Amino acid sequence: MPYEIKKVFASLPQVERGVSKIIGGDPKGNNFLYTNGKCVILRNIDNPALADIYTEHAHQVVVARYAPSGFYIASGDVSGKLRIWDTTQKEHLLKYEYQPFAGKIKDIAWTEDSKRIAVVGEGREKFGAVFLWDSGSSVGEITGHNKVINSVDIKQSRPYRLATGSDDNCAAFFEGPPFKFRFTIGDHSRFVNCVRFSPDGNRFATASADGQIYIYDGKTGEKVCALGGSKAHDGGIYAISWSPDSTHLLSASGDKTSKIWDVNVNSVVSTFPMGSTVLDQQLGCLWQKDHLLSVSLSGYINYLDRNNPSKPLRVVKGHSKSIQCLAVHKNGGKSHIYSGSHDGHINYWDSETGENDSFAGKGHTNQVSRMTVDESGQLISCSMDDTVRYTSLMLRDYSGQGVVKLDIQPKCVAVGPGGYAVVVCIGQIVLLKDQRKCFSIDNPGYEPEVVAVHPGGDTVAVGGADGNVRLYSILGTTLKDEGKLLEAKGPVTDVAYSHDGAFLAVCDASKVVTVFSVADGYSENNVFYGHHAKIVCLAWSPDNEHFASGGMDMMVYVWTLSDPETRVKIQDAHRLHHVSSLAWLDEHTLVTTSHDASVKEWTITY
Repeated sequence: MPYEIKKVFASLPQVERGVSKIIGGDPKGNNFLYTNGKCVILRNIDNPALADIYTEHAHQVVVARYAPSGFYIASGDVSGKLRIWDTTQKEHLLKYEYQPFAGKIKDIAWTEDSKRIAVVGEGREKFGAVFLWDSGSSVGEITGHNKVINSVDIKQSRPYRLATGSDDNCAAFFEGPPFKFRFTIGDHSRFVNCVRFSPDGNRFATASADGQIYIYDGKTGEKVCALGGSKAHDGGIYAISWSPDSTHLLSASGDKTSKIWDVNVNSVVSTFPMGSTVLDQQLGCLWQKDHLLSVSLSGYINYLDRNNPSKPLRVVKGHSKSIQCLAVHKNGGKSHIYSGSHDGHINYWDSETGENDSFAGKGHTNQVSRMTVDESGQLISCSMDDTVRYTSLMLRDYSGQGVVKLDIQPKCVAVGPGGYAVVVCIGQIVLLKDQRKCFSIDNPGYEPEVVAVHPGGDTVAVGGADGNVRLYSILGTTLKDEGKLLEAKGPVTDVAYSHDGAFLAVCDASKVVTVFSVADGYSENNVFYGHHAKIVCLAWSPDNEHFASGGMDMMVYVWTLSDPETRVKIQDAHRLHHVSSLAWLDEHTLVTTSHDASVKEWTITY
């Protein structure tokens, strides 16, 4: 086994304004789970850096829930597919797959014996179904609503009861099995976002966009009270979660707070103010063992502190949008990974612990296309907001740092010694020295795509969409065309010099990596075939004898320079998502990232 996964740094939940986000809990209490894109992410609740990602859905997943037994997870996607899969094995084998209705699945509930499943959402002719988990045969009908059903829950003790909440401003109450509609509950004046039975089954609560939470009797469905008398929150309420002992309720609201309620005496125990910006709206929550979690519109997961409501115990950060580029940097013996995403966020990760945070201050406002670290320990990033930023890796704060505004959108940036940086823009090549523009080639006569600077600092290689690499030399504050063409096999997608400057690797859209030998006047050294689709990124190992390439075929290959036949092939590195960037932490550790917004570390052995 020449490669194995070493670490997985997972993405944040994918959130949408005004839509509640369901975080599922593990009945054994060790994990919690949520969805992002086509992935279901399982994380350890005590140490969220430990993560596992399930990527077998072909469409965007909306909700995932553990069976009460803890052995299976049911996850539903926007096409209406429900997959039930094993949690005990690393492979997560599929047990059953159903299509209860055609349309987005919004919530799932299991009975306590893990035998029956209720699924609700936006179907075409029906909005819900309840069936046996192993055969799919129906055990009742979910009727009584005329709009999309947002939420469903089943009482976890006999006699079973089922409750739903819908965009028709009503909740509905069912008895069973087989589950039959009993009555509609019309207390709310806006969409009902969440319904939840207490763990002991004595009560259930409904929460709505009107800011109200109502408590009902779990067996008869009779109304008990409205929490907080009139309104529970000043904004819409997106999620509620009961405490394990059924005495308290946690609520998350668009008014940017979460609250804990004592249900028996109908009073607020604590209010957690989460901030003042739109991104601090609370869209989801989970009460598991002693952990209280809430999800903000920023995607951040907050661990709430009952003893100090004004400050969370910890905030889990990361990316919720696809990651475009990576850089690594050793700082005082510690290696950090820097990742830039398509919404302009740059995050840094401790490569050992997975502890991460985003840069402080106002940074890029659009996709970060490429990042690299210069000799003075600055991160140089270029973005679709037409800027190149220089950010000190000691401070990790954008404010008061260098920003170079460009006339044209940059695509790629490379740095050399002596304060030089070369930026490739659309139809333009720009030379920067000490954070200032000093030279540009405006109409190079081809479309430049990517750039690399030789470690010696004198030569610049620019790869073009015409399938050639052109060499320029840096003379003082100008770039001079050397008039030398290196031919790739197709439009060039990435170029990289080995760290000792002996070789230049070029990958292209025709699935080939070509390596040129610098000392022999850039003669072709070797050609590497193996990818089944366009190659998008390259990275040299610090040993200068191996390099890695990632392609649209979702493969990562680690090649040996001296022998194109010996290669390590990492299949499905980020399943269903192509690898967008690669970097090496050391000679045996490769970092990959992709549009699934996660970062993975691999141990490579030759």
